[in-house]
Amino acid sequence: MVENMKIGFLGAGKMASAIAGGMVKGSFNAENIFAYDTLAAAGDLFQETIGANIAANPVELAEKCDALLLAVKPQYLAEALKPIAGMLKNKLIISIVAGVTLEKLGSLTGASRIVRVMPNTPALVGCGCGAYTLTESATADDRALAKNILESAGEFFELPEKQLDAVTAVSGCGPAYVYELIQAMADGGVTLGLPRALAQLLAAATVRGAAEMVLQNDTHPIELRDQVCSPGGATICAVNILSAQGFNSAVVEAEIAAYQRSIELGKA
Repeated sequence: MVENMKIGFLGAGKMASAIAGGMVKGSFNAENIFAYDTLAAAGDLFQETIGANIAANPVELAEKCDALLLAVKPQYLAEALKPIAGMLKNKLIISIVAGVTLEKLGSLTGASRIVRVMPNTPALVGCGCGAYTLTESATADDRALAKNILESAGEFFELPEKQLDAVTAVSGCGPAYVYELIQAMADGGVTLGLPRALAQLLAAATVRGAAEMVLQNDTHPIELRDQVCSPGGATICAVNILSAQGFNSAVVEAEIAAYQRSIELGKA
């Protein structure tokens, strides 16, 4: 079974810990999870949090695992893989490294069975979402393992690689857009006399509730919006201001900019 495979994490930071934590809460045994990080403190925290095994070096990590999950920053990836590049040909590679294409991952690792993932930071609280793509050489078992691992951190969709830059713009960068909205709503509350902590809580809880309304209903977001906008009421007045200030177009333009930058970074 895929749950009995040994999974290695190259990089033991927050995102790696979030994914591994979800795995052990699900169907994976901590004994089958290994990690290595150049920062000893990160490895120690990973071991303490997950109950997993910490490898002494990348070579030991590669020797121990059946699949290797790459969780380092893009600028450090090539250097991190140098000691083990010749050991990965027959292993499954799963990468959450931003902007690194399947082709480049193949070149760096020598592997042909590769999964490229675009997660987002809410995976840190088990509420992530995003997408993944696989090379043609990836097997049905590879697909099942990747899906099992990723779904421990949220909801992920298999897509063609050419669509991952768009996913980056929507869900990868999306949390930052939402944080901006929460901050703006909280600032408005403070302006109107509410304590900062309460205003922020109200704003964040409202965003969470509104998101659940969209996720749990087949109703279009615009229809849900209209249900809140009573004729001549406070909400329609507020929505008219957002429209006049170009709220929708600003978000779309932000996503287009993120998409274009993601493509640029992938070519670097």
